[in-house]
Amino acid sequence: MSATRRYRQVWEGFWREASGEPGTVFWDAEPAVTAGVHLPLFEPYLGAPGLPLVDLGCGNGTQTRFLADRFPHVVGADIAAAAIEHARHGDPAGQAAYRVLDAADKSETETLHAELGDANVYMRGVLHQCEPDDRQTLVGGIAALVGERGRAFLVEPSEAARPILGGLAQGPAGPPPKLAPVLRHGIAPGEVADDAVPEYLRAAGLAVLATGEVPPTTTEFTPDGTRIVLPSKWFVAGLPR
Repeated sequence: MSATRRYRQVWEGFWREASGEPGTVFWDAEPAVTAGVHLPLFEPYLGAPGLPLVDLGCGNGTQTRFLADRFPHVVGADIAAAAIEHARHGDPAGQAAYRVLDAADKSETETLHAELGDANVYMRGVLHQCEPDDRQTLVGGIAALVGERGRAFLVEPSEAARPILGGLAQGPAGPPPKLAPVLRHGIAPGEVADDAVPEYLRAAGLAVLATGEVPPTTTEFTPDGTRIVLPSKWFVAGLPR
């Protein structure tokens, strides 16, 4: 079985088990503390804000619907059909379009680019959950979607997030309830070095136009009621200026 097929089956199992309701998945925090924080960082670098926007790794579509209120054409894409079913169910008004997409498959990203033309891409926390051998091809898929005019915004946990996740997973009471199914399905976040992401982008022909730090907020809390946040880095990329 190929790595990509294993990866797809893992995510199908995870999203079939998940309720799909906003806030029930570890990383599915409300847009006010996720996409709503990221958008002001991304917008200054959008050379063509009217391009379609692809929410890559959209899951149940919580952030997709937020983005669809702010951009004229938004597509939520995910490798798992079960995730896309949740996203469509949560968007009865059809604010956004949704499709199953393996962004590490060149033919699939090229097909979507042929349909949309150049696009802006929003991706949050997907690269570090990807199989190591698929990371460069995934970023290559982003480059294919962005084309000549689009921009990509990536947010990925930094190296400093790994001991936090490890501590949560190995605590005396076991992992928190919303982290437990992630681990049970074998989606334990992998380690992506802080300097690896810009290298993946450059190898795909994209320039890093801006970068910074932002703590992505999870939906889980510590026993004392403190919301768990993970140190992360963000990157804006596109063709070299």
